Amino acid sequence: MDQSPEAPKQTPTAKEIAAQFRAKITGPDHEYEPGDRLPPARALAKELGVQLMTVQSAFGQLRDEGLVLTQQGRGTFVRDPAAPLGTEPGSSPAFTALAAELSTIHNALHQLGERLDRLERLVGSETPPSP
Repeated sequence: MDQSPEAPKQTPTAKEIAAQFRAKITGPDHEYEPGDRLPPARALAKELGVQLMTVQSAFGQLRDEGLVLTQQGRGTFVRDPAAPLGTEPGSSPAFTALAAELSTIHNALHQLGERLDRLERLVGSETPPSP
C-alpha cells in the first residue's frame, strides 16, 4: 500500500488563525502596524480552506483582546494601542463596557484620595508630634 509523500494539509482552527495574526501584529517581526487593514475575512477563508465563521471567530478573538477593530462594511483593522480601549468605532462591546467601568473606578479612587488627604490634614493637625 503506497502512501502519498505529502500528508493531507489540515485546515487551521480559529485559535490557530488568531495566533498567526497575533504574532503578525505584536511579534518582534510584526507585519501589521496600527491602522493597517487585515485581509478580508471571505478572501482569507477561501485562501485557508476554512469556513467564513472560522475566520470571523479568529478576528473576534483578536478584537476581544483589544488588538483589532472591526468596522461593519469596511473590514478589520489593527488597533492603535495608544488609544484608550473601547473608544474607537468598532470596539468590542466588552471593551467599551470595561472602559466605562474603569473610568468610574478611576473617578472614585480620585475622590477617595482627596478625602484621605483632607482626613490626614485634620488628624495631623490634632495629633501632637511624636518624640
